[in-house]
Amino acid sequence: MSGKPGDEGGAKPRESTPRVARASKPEGTCVRVGRVEIGGPGFVVMAGPCAVEGLEQTEQTATAVAASGAHVLRGGVFKPRTSPYAFQGMGEPGLRVLAEAARKVGLPIVSEVMESAQIPLMAEHVDILQVGARNMQNFPLLRALGKVRKPVLLKRGLAATFQEWMMAAEYLLDGGNEQVILCERGIRTFETAMRNTLDLAAVALAKQRTHLPVIVDPSHATGEPELIQPMALAAAAAGADGLIIEVHPRPEQALCDGQQALTPERFQQLMRRLPGVLHAVDRHLWRPEVPAHVAGAR
Repeated sequence: MSGKPGDEGGAKPRESTPRVARASKPEGTCVRVGRVEIGGPGFVVMAGPCAVEGLEQTEQTATAVAASGAHVLRGGVFKPRTSPYAFQGMGEPGLRVLAEAARKVGLPIVSEVMESAQIPLMAEHVDILQVGARNMQNFPLLRALGKVRKPVLLKRGLAATFQEWMMAAEYLLDGGNEQVILCERGIRTFETAMRNTLDLAAVALAKQRTHLPVIVDPSHATGEPELIQPMALAAAAAGADGLIIEVHPRPEQALCDGQQALTPERFQQLMRRLPGVLHAVDRHLWRPEVPAHVAGAR
């Protein structure tokens, strides 16, 4: 049989990401989490602590980000850490703390799931299941999440190419889960001045090549609180559909990644500046739609 290596009998090679490709859904995908819509004209902000450390810290952060206009509460309860001696998260007790804090402020939750066995527990309390950078190519986990009917936030791997990121998303859609949100969180390059290198070109490319919503994590991308706001604003200008940002009431005391967390005051400042940039690119911060009959009565 003739054909190039990788061809089957000389047949035309199959498109590697047919379900992710924009051609499969030109109108784009809008992921709905409760009332919140991710991928529409409204820009969505997810914010909260890197790790849930206790009830007081979590509720204080949740109250602060909700008051500043955040749409989704983030918080880690299972933490993949480079060092086995670093804080690994509170686990199930932390998940219950996070759920209670979110209930009090009326926000949906995004939190990381690290392995397939955690999915039933996480899905019971969490509205968006996050796949962290280290697990982007954990194919058994992706297969399992493809069968779940809950939104999945897929972070780009710390050294993943654009195509590898797209193919990881293809695993999720191939399994039947169409509620996928891509997250650019910076990649590892030769640069050492920042934690990672934020690839905003990949955000614009993903919006062109795929129908999936794309958000940006400037906290992990920069590792520097002074850089989070300018990169968040740049992400909004580049066409991102939202942000995911680490906020802690006392970053200097944080058990996990405190050096890259914003204080509630800095987060509030960012939320005040976002509308101006969004207006310049014909976007706005997400807000609930007012029914026509209610709007007409005003």
